[in-house]
Amino acid sequence: MPKITPRPHPEDAAQRLVDAGIAPLLARIYAARGISDITQLETGLARLLPFTLLKNAQQMAVLLADAIAQNKKLLIVADYDCDGATACAVGLRGLRAFGARVDFIVPNRFEYGYGLTPEIVRLAHGSNPDILITVDNGIASVEGVAEANRLGMQVLVTDHHLPGDVLPNALCIVNPNQPGCDFPSKNLAGVGVMFYVLLALRAVLRIRGQMTEDRGRKLVELLDLVALGTIADVVKLDENNRILVQQGLLRIRAGRACAGINALLQIAKKDYTKVSGYELGFVVGPRLNAAGRLEDMGLGIACLLSDNNVEATQIAAKLDALNRERRSIEADMQEAALAALEHINPADGSSLAMFDETWHQGVIGILASRLKDKFHRPVIAFARAQTGELKGSGRSIPGLHLRDALDLLSKRYPHLLQKFGGHAMAAGISIREEHFAEFQAVFEAIAQNLLSPADLTRIIETDGALDAADFSLDIARSLEQQVWGQGFPQPLFEGEFAVESQRVVGEKHLKLQLRHVTGEASGLREQLPGTPSRTNNSDSTVSGALLVANGTSHDAIRFFSADPMPERIRAVYKLALNEYNGKTTLQLIIEHWEACSGQALRHAQDAV
Repeated sequence: MPKITPRPHPEDAAQRLVDAGIAPLLARIYAARGISDITQLETGLARLLPFTLLKNAQQMAVLLADAIAQNKKLLIVADYDCDGATACAVGLRGLRAFGARVDFIVPNRFEYGYGLTPEIVRLAHGSNPDILITVDNGIASVEGVAEANRLGMQVLVTDHHLPGDVLPNALCIVNPNQPGCDFPSKNLAGVGVMFYVLLALRAVLRIRGQMTEDRGRKLVELLDLVALGTIADVVKLDENNRILVQQGLLRIRAGRACAGINALLQIAKKDYTKVSGYELGFVVGPRLNAAGRLEDMGLGIACLLSDNNVEATQIAAKLDALNRERRSIEADMQEAALAALEHINPADGSSLAMFDETWHQGVIGILASRLKDKFHRPVIAFARAQTGELKGSGRSIPGLHLRDALDLLSKRYPHLLQKFGGHAMAAGISIREEHFAEFQAVFEAIAQNLLSPADLTRIIETDGALDAADFSLDIARSLEQQVWGQGFPQPLFEGEFAVESQRVVGEKHLKLQLRHVTGEASGLREQLPGTPSRTNNSDSTVSGALLVANGTSHDAIRFFSADPMPERIRAVYKLALNEYNGKTTLQLIIEHWEACSGQALRHAQDAV
């Protein structure tokens, strides 16, 4: 059973925000997320961290400016997820706007694996580029960069993943997580790194007199792509990333997104004027990722590069079909995984490592994420690759830095891991199939050593209970205007409710009418003078206190769960706006609920 706990917040920080004009509830929410000054909530581009702080950004800008002046042929080597696709599109659009001769290549993950491998370098060499530019990959590509150097190609690495013990011998590396980089935001996504390189390039071209204001403004037009890649890659939304995302969302809502993003929103029946981080992360992102998971990301990149609405719509339809196929494959894989766990209690261990020869290599990351969420254990799911080895995709929980754990494993058992890479919450690995059982045991031993019992208990942090006045459209609107995501979580609230009605809608969602429980009888009688005492009525007391529901009833919904609820629940929920038939109403989205037992309930009108 998850543990529900209120998120702590510094009272002094909350009070400073209130004094600056922030509503008390919002001040409490922001303070709990590390906001202590109202300026931290500003999202103007002027507050972006300067590119001069990003190690090697100016050096790479000079190299790119020279390459443009010399008409050298550039080739972007992309990654096969949404961050890699958007980084590629940003790089292509930006460099072409600045006069570069540039194209791209994206490896098929099933044939070439991850990153700048020697195989992909040799494939790239066939088009005779002078310079390879990696986006969202390359920091671990020691062998691939060496092969490029051998073949006479220079390599510029832009990446954000954690480096290994040895850096590749590239001409230049821009990565906020490389040694010696003092950039304050270590959380840039791959697309954010590429965007910063373009900011530096623009400055160099301006100094050289090769940048008009019209061309310089082209970078602002890329912020929709930067926002999409940043949200989809689930990087921490620190202040700098929130600025990038908010600026991108403003462009999308104003109808100034690229044709591909608009087409993906349209095919999902989403109103672009009301887009939030949710739509980027759970609507647009998965459709792009489906291309990389089932085929190759070339189709997704083509969608983001298209300036033709008809063409973009046609590509979006193909991506939507791939995503439906991905969901079907994922459902089958999850069913197989749960069946395999029928005789195993995941709570008995500290990790899960699973393999099924029928699983699809492109979907194991999603499967690992689903199992991690369900069992609150670090999970690595494996599928058989075309080469015969096993490819694994891992997802972790707070308390276990997955890449560091794999690094420790590789040092203790060097024969087990052929390749690995990633970050705290996600990683990819390759092992030999005959080593799976040993890996399973060793990974479990390391997880047991690194994780405490408290780490293995799922914690649901909330922003506490709401007062009756906080159940309002104004509060819900204020919350929807903010950028929420990894490291800056969307507010969750908790409370007890009487379930007045419930029915299944859309075959898999539970539509509810809930009445909020307000507190003890003594407290209620202070609000409702003349309330008679019911303390002698044994079925209406709990430790001598009557719990009552106030007069306000709320619409609520529990998505993707049709299980009926008891008469009274403790719920964790989000405030949301529900628009139907031109009318906007408040709706509670139930994220988690527990039955309240042993306590009776009286409606406020019965207590008066």
